[in-house]
Amino acid sequence: MSITTGNQLYFPQVPAIVYEGPGSDNPFAFRWYDASRVVAGKPMREHLRFACAYWHSFCGSGADPFGAPTHLFAWNNKPDALDRARDKMDAAFEFITKLGLPYYCFHDVDLIDFTDDIADNEKRLQAITTYALEKQKSSGVKLLWGTANLFSHIRYMNGAATNPDFKVVAHAGAQVKAALDATMALGGENYVFWGGREGYMSLLNTNMKREQEHMARFLHLAKDYARQQGFTGNFFIEPKPCEPTKHQYDYDAATVIGFLREYDLLADFKLNIEVNHATLAGHTFQHELQVAADQGMLGSMDANRGDYQNGWDTDQFPNNIHELTEAMLIILEAGGFAGGGINFDAKIRRNSTDPEDLFHAHIGAMDSFARALLCADAILQQSEYRSLRAQRYASFDTGEGQQFEQGKLSLTDLRRLAETYGEPPLTSGRQEYFENIINRFI
Repeated sequence: MSITTGNQLYFPQVPAIVYEGPGSDNPFAFRWYDASRVVAGKPMREHLRFACAYWHSFCGSGADPFGAPTHLFAWNNKPDALDRARDKMDAAFEFITKLGLPYYCFHDVDLIDFTDDIADNEKRLQAITTYALEKQKSSGVKLLWGTANLFSHIRYMNGAATNPDFKVVAHAGAQVKAALDATMALGGENYVFWGGREGYMSLLNTNMKREQEHMARFLHLAKDYARQQGFTGNFFIEPKPCEPTKHQYDYDAATVIGFLREYDLLADFKLNIEVNHATLAGHTFQHELQVAADQGMLGSMDANRGDYQNGWDTDQFPNNIHELTEAMLIILEAGGFAGGGINFDAKIRRNSTDPEDLFHAHIGAMDSFARALLCADAILQQSEYRSLRAQRYASFDTGEGQQFEQGKLSLTDLRRLAETYGEPPLTSGRQEYFENIINRFI
């Protein structure tokens, strides 16, 4: 497929992607994602709130540590930074609108290349933000969240908000201010912090307590600034355990929630959970979702998957219906996301070198989530899944078990009751039966 620059389309042979049903063999159609279909009381589009990750889809080059770029797309060809940024945005909005995605997400440096000059960077970002606003108004596409890239530039080699050099912290503050301004100008519904280098490589040269206090102070400053400007959306923290640092302070959902509670940030922040980050932390994605949901902190999701043979962040597009169904069970029972959605923080493979591969990747991922949503809703509505799980805890619903939950028993009371009860019978957890329920509806 050819792609061209200028006023011509970048994906001229790709039609608008529409729902054709499970029987379709059209590679440019949805088989399961029917945006208007009502599931559990609201349309699919409202459950899923899909977003395109601007960085992977339009900035990714396919390069890796062992090889040169392979994604040689026409929107990256012009020498002038603003011209190149406009071409990239033209391609992005053509793609997003043909796919019917309601949202996109970006880092500041995704929109336009930065220099080392703060004032020049702000001028560049303002110029491309003005262009993006025009694109949003003409297409109806919205910004799910924005963020600042505080990990790529060499000044951030020892972190941004946690850097031991205050001059670097100041630079990070300037960059976040500009990114917040751009996000607010574009009507962004949320703002994300991912501490890509907020951690340490060695404790020998690290004052961990002081660094975490600095990070908390930085988040308060950013939050206070945005609120003063009238921003009413959520702030998200995206957990990740390592890579690029040996240990990151936003290790997993439980760690982040503890940090937010410790530094009085719970009222404004929620979590953006990424699949591949969960597995790097030694958890399942479902575990991280459940931890966030149980604390009322499930804000949004970065959707991807890792390679089970590689212990690093491969950012592949999600396609495992079984895992996604279990995830959608948690999301549905939690009442959905608190302000966020499903951002495809995933990239086509290095050897996927055609522009239409971007469509195939997103179509497959969107269909996978839609199918998982339907499966999860059917499990909750048509099976004994909920009732069986509730039965496991029925002893806490009445009598002494209920008194225990209500805080009405002492440790001495527990000892007395244990002697009265005698040795309790074994009660099966019926794990295999629960697994069979999931498989039955898939």
